[in-house]
Amino acid sequence: MPSRIPSHPLSAERVAVLADSDTRWKWGALTARRLAPDARIDGLLLRGRATPTPRQLAEVGVATDTLREVTGAQFVRAALRGDEPYDVVVLACVGGAVQAMLHGLARAAAEPVGSPAARRPVLVTGYVGIVYEKLADGLLLRHGADLVLANSRHDAERFRDVYRGVGADAGGVVECALPFLADTPGDDGATSGTTGASAPPAGGRPFTVTFAVQPSVPDNRADRAYLLRRAAEHARAHPAREVLIKLRSRPGEHTTHIEEQPYQKLATRVPGGLPANCRLVYGHMGEVLDRTDLLVTVSSTAALESLHRRVPTAVLTDLGVREALGNHHFLGSGCLASWDELDAGHLPEPDPEWTARQGVRPDGGYDAAFDAARARVAELAFAPELPVPAPYYTPVTAPGYLPRILARYGFRPDGSPRPGADPGAPGAANGLRAVLRTAVREAARGAYRHGVQRVAPVIRRMGDL
Repeated sequence: MPSRIPSHPLSAERVAVLADSDTRWKWGALTARRLAPDARIDGLLLRGRATPTPRQLAEVGVATDTLREVTGAQFVRAALRGDEPYDVVVLACVGGAVQAMLHGLARAAAEPVGSPAARRPVLVTGYVGIVYEKLADGLLLRHGADLVLANSRHDAERFRDVYRGVGADAGGVVECALPFLADTPGDDGATSGTTGASAPPAGGRPFTVTFAVQPSVPDNRADRAYLLRRAAEHARAHPAREVLIKLRSRPGEHTTHIEEQPYQKLATRVPGGLPANCRLVYGHMGEVLDRTDLLVTVSSTAALESLHRRVPTAVLTDLGVREALGNHHFLGSGCLASWDELDAGHLPEPDPEWTARQGVRPDGGYDAAFDAARARVAELAFAPELPVPAPYYTPVTAPGYLPRILARYGFRPDGSPRPGADPGAPGAANGLRAVLRTAVREAARGAYRHGVQRVAPVIRRMGDL
């Protein structure tokens, strides 16, 4: 029987990316480009506390054909009853959001209400980087998508073991790679620069050390202040070097995790202040790595980007090697080191077998890493019909857990939208009533964001005094 898979990598004409934070937007949009290089891509930002700001989106630097903000119910309607149905949807969200969208889509596809539902799109999900915590929880919340992408052989094996362990279908797990790693310079999301920084600094620039911070690791002021102080002391001990503190967001912005002790504020309390050769920087991680000669982090996915570019990479042990920090993921990598060792001139050398298992291929091969995923998407996209999504979690398997997750994203326990979750749906309130309801909802949303992003951190800090 001849294969239904087209030889051209294009497997879809219209793709949507649903994302709920800046980092997941980066992963989702770049993954969509890998899966369907020539397709039209619509960006959908899921409303919530971490919805990326225009500045964060611009910093990521990934363009799409359209971009708008939606609720969960609005996404489901757009995915199944839009004017132009999507061929593929990339669910680049936290696990709970993925689960809610899967149930919403399953309900809408099985019991269409109002306008008829279109053929459902191929559903793709995965992780934005290193998976070092909540492995079972996150995976089971993603079960039900057609493809669950694993960024490495290591992850693919773990993902399948989890699904098989609960008796769930593991056939959707597909090994690929992080979408921002690429064989071709400039094809990894960066807008300029080269793909390597292992050579001596060019053009007379100083040896550059970049400390890639994380919003929630470590999670307390004392440890974060310690790491920042050590970076400043490294700069003082090496005046010929430049030390960059690479920040993820500005105060008041949120990423995947809440940052209650931003380094911008901690920097004002460093004894003696930051030295002249130590400064805070923003921007695209790829562009920062283009001028980096040593990457330092606790457990950021930036370490994998750095290893891909052959930049010496240090995963800090100063606060211990602990699951809570995520640096235990780097056991056997050859990258574990302390600030004392770095002060003494140590440059870690990665273990090639470890990097290979983690999907890092400094010698190339990323262009082919998505072949299996593209083939699977093509096969499903050209199938006559797709079954209704069947997540592992149901009212039978998780009656005390699933309803809370669905409610968080505006769905009833059966997957149908809660009242008011989709003001644009047929039969929803119209006229002045709709305008007033929308205004109240937007005001409430603004108050919620202000409370989560500004008031709550202040109250928590006051509690630490």
